[in-house]
Amino acid sequence: MKISVSELGKKFNNDWIFRNLSFDFFSGETYAITGNNGAGKSTLLQILAGAVVPSKGKINFSINNEEIEADKIYRHISISTPYLELIEEMTAEEFLNFHKNFKPFLSGMSLTDILEIVGLKNALHKQIRYFSSGMKQRLRLAQAFFSQSSCLFLDEPCSNLDNQGFELYNFLINNYGLDRMIIVSSNDPREYNFAKTKLQMDMNIREWKETSV
Repeated sequence: MKISVSELGKKFNNDWIFRNLSFDFFSGETYAITGNNGAGKSTLLQILAGAVVPSKGKINFSINNEEIEADKIYRHISISTPYLELIEEMTAEEFLNFHKNFKPFLSGMSLTDILEIVGLKNALHKQIRYFSSGMKQRLRLAQAFFSQSSCLFLDEPCSNLDNQGFELYNFLINNYGLDRMIIVSSNDPREYNFAKTKLQMDMNIREWKETSV
C-alpha cells in the first residue's frame, strides 16, 4: 500500500489550515504527525482516510503500482479517533459484530478474543452508553487494530486511557501493528515513540518538515 500526497491543502472559509503538503507513505512504515493545536493534524488524518475532501492537491492510493478506486479505499484503512462516534445503544458485542459486516476481523480472531485482549470481556453484553471514557477508547482501538486493513490511522490514540491503557496500546502496536502502515497524529511522544518518521506541522507557515524520531 502506498499513499502519495501532492500539494495538499485544506482551508475553512478563507483561512488555510495547511497547504503545500507533499509526501509518500508506505506499507510497513510508521509515521508520527505532530504540531501545535490548530495546525491541522486531525484534519489531515481525516483527509487521508477519505472522510474529508481537501481544498487543493491530490491523494493517490495504490497497491503494487495499481491505483485503488476511491469507493474501495475504506477497505484498506482502519482509524481510531477520540471523536469516532460509537452506537451507544449497542452492546460491545453488537457493535463489533456490526462493524465486522463492513470490515472482517484479523484471521483467527474471535470477538471474545478481541474483547479479552483489550480488557472488555466482562462488558460483552453491556450497552456502550454505560462505558467509561477509557472503556470507549479501548473499544475504538479494538475496532481499528483487529480489522483486516493494511493501514492504521491513530489520532490521539491514548485519550482517556490510564497507565494500563498505555500498556495495552503499546502491546497492540507491537503485536498487531508493525507489519502495517501506521500514521499517528499526536503531541504525546508516548503515543508515537515507535515511529520511524516524524512529520511536524507548523501552524504559522502552514507546511511540514520531516525529521527522524
